[in-house]
Amino acid sequence: MAIPGSGLAKGLAVTLRTMTKKTVTEQYPDVQPDLPPRTRGVIGLFEENCTVCMLCARECPDWCIYIDSHKETIPAATPGGRERSRNVLDRFAIDFSLCMYCGICIEVCPFDALFWSPEFEYAETDIHELTHERDKLREWMWTVPAPPALDPGAEEPKEIAAARKTAEKLAAAQAEPTEPADPRGGDA
Repeated sequence: MAIPGSGLAKGLAVTLRTMTKKTVTEQYPDVQPDLPPRTRGVIGLFEENCTVCMLCARECPDWCIYIDSHKETIPAATPGGRERSRNVLDRFAIDFSLCMYCGICIEVCPFDALFWSPEFEYAETDIHELTHERDKLREWMWTVPAPPALDPGAEEPKEIAAARKTAEKLAAAQAEPTEPADPRGGDA
């Protein structure tokens, strides 16, 4: 059974504790804040990885990603081979006046073309200027921090382990001395 007024007492205790703490004022424009390394600031585009699969635009709940592309035919690599076609990115824009920074577009991108950048100073005086095109999104890519290091006790990724085993086998095969052939053609 709760004592009447205990909630009020707890609330007043929190207020009193907060009132006695020293206030810290951030001198923001003069001193940049020390942000955590994986801060969600703005979305950067690594254009070389974008295959125009449109997953980010389809999954965006705000419909704030605009993508335009065209198909380009690539000639056959070998004689008698068939021509291939690929999508070429013409426009990639994000309207940050609509974006709710949920990160769904970054999570669904299968080719690692979208990343969180810690940049947060991109305010505009006109709301129409908050639609940033691929050139601006590419500039923010250079501010994306490196991914955190793997846990030292973690298991090695399967791809790296398989590549290492293959490299060790090739190195062992090249290091083995080969027996010279018997010039007489018979067994010794």
